[in-house]
Amino acid sequence: MSVEIPFNKAFDAEPGRVYELSPLLRRMTANNPSMFTFKGTNTYIIGRGRVAIVDPGPESPDHAKAILDAVSGETVTHILVTHTHNDHSPGVPAIKAATGAPTYAFGPHGAGVKGDWPFASPEGGDTSFVPDVRVGDGQIVEGDGWSVEALHTPGHISNHLCFSLREENVLLSGDHVMGWSTSVVSPPDGDMSDYMASLEKLLGRPETTYWPGHGGPVIDPQPFVRAFIAHRREREEQIAACLADGPRTIPEMVRVMYADVPEALHRAAARSVLAHLVHMVDRGDVRSDAGRASPDAVYSLPA
Repeated sequence: MSVEIPFNKAFDAEPGRVYELSPLLRRMTANNPSMFTFKGTNTYIIGRGRVAIVDPGPESPDHAKAILDAVSGETVTHILVTHTHNDHSPGVPAIKAATGAPTYAFGPHGAGVKGDWPFASPEGGDTSFVPDVRVGDGQIVEGDGWSVEALHTPGHISNHLCFSLREENVLLSGDHVMGWSTSVVSPPDGDMSDYMASLEKLLGRPETTYWPGHGGPVIDPQPFVRAFIAHRREREEQIAACLADGPRTIPEMVRVMYADVPEALHRAAARSVLAHLVHMVDRGDVRSDAGRASPDAVYSLPA
């Protein structure tokens, strides 16, 4: 029986509009909709008067102007970045130039990646971004009337951070947990074993609402996160079922596992299957004729 994830795709995201979420939190959405960004990248503003901007988004003069208009008359003291995919951090230079605020993130693109892999990820990365302040797991960043705890949540990407707004007990979850879709995990910078551990990490957290990098809020997040974990475990069971009939390549498995998914999404699905296979080969649950997981290998179950 397939795992049911209670996705909610009802989301109002008028470009340039500021949405008041709570006394300390505002949201804007960049006009960069796609099959991977939903209606666009969410930028958050924390605080009043002296504020932090979280994820300035893609390189977009229109979005940068909208952000700066939203904080007109206020002082930007911090720029926080969840991770360095091209829809989240390339908007930083325009905001930093206009405000002079320092940037806070786990590290540059690739910070935290494991191993020396013979293949690259096709997802775009902002390799020019280097934070002014590197923020580690559990570190507290404080502003005027607000404070956030940084949680290192690698998986979607190795330098991914979530930010817990402690005064309101909510989590800015970036692309780690979103309410409209599962997260893309694409090796080598994306790592399935890290992703599963990062999901488990959230199960012990107290936050009551997640505000993600794309889409609307995740209310009552604990059952939602458990469903994500169950979904990923189900994918590994599907891989094992495919291999029970004999050795297969990733494209062969994708055609079976994602038969009901449009072919335009099969390339992304293949990266997800690869991420699972890296995890399964490392555990010894699956064998690769290449000796390690790779996009072109032939996979089989252990004899």
